Amino acid sequence: MAMILAAGRGERMRPLTDHTTKPLLKVGGKPLIVWHIERLVRAGITDLVINHAHLGAQIEQELGDGSRFGAHIRYSAEAKALETAGGIAYALPFLLPSPSGGGTEGEGMPFAVINGDIFCDYDFAELYRYAAVMKAQGDTVHLVLVDNPPHHPDGDFGLAGDRVTVAAASAPRSSLPNPQSSRLTFSGIGLYQPGLFAGIPRGSIAPLAPLLRAQIALGKVGGEHHHGLWVDVGTPQRLAELDSQVRSLHNAP
Repeated sequence: MAMILAAGRGERMRPLTDHTTKPLLKVGGKPLIVWHIERLVRAGITDLVINHAHLGAQIEQELGDGSRFGAHIRYSAEAKALETAGGIAYALPFLLPSPSGGGTEGEGMPFAVINGDIFCDYDFAELYRYAAVMKAQGDTVHLVLVDNPPHHPDGDFGLAGDRVTVAAASAPRSSLPNPQSSRLTFSGIGLYQPGLFAGIPRGSIAPLAPLLRAQIALGKVGGEHHHGLWVDVGTPQRLAELDSQVRSLHNAP
């Protein structure tokens, strides 16, 4: 099970996002969100939930029920964007086990969440292995971290072995719990136990960062360093540069 976050307004991408929702902007001739869907399906993850708000009808019209990709897509429509944790909590009924499966609220295997406005060559098949590791270690979260891009040089979190640590952007490396840990950027790809969001009132606006920091403080967040291609497609310039790069890699016209 995976959720793709697609509810953001994309203010920094204006005027492109005035008439096209950000996940449908094209890279290499293909919408950003379609790259995610195809990679998830290749990894065997076909049950997908997509949230949307701004111009969300465009997403449903473009992707339909997902059958043309070999996926089954359900949509979580938000009247207004609820931020990351709020959006996940709102979609939780789609992400929890069905009553017929014997599960109760807050239980279940971890599910993946992917930001719809990134481009990454991460192998989603790895998430099966990390889901098992999470269950074995009692973790609530597993984060995929990447090298810090030029526009975010100080990163988000530390990574000491396979444990994520809090690393304030303004803090020197020596202040990390383990000075040998690396300070990296959160890729927007993660695995989460459903119970992490069970306490968020459905329909409320809630950011993800405070939840992550609280779980890191409890020692319940694992992580990995992805060394491959990753782009936060946050501006028209980055979109154009990525489009050129992808077309070159895939020999697209």
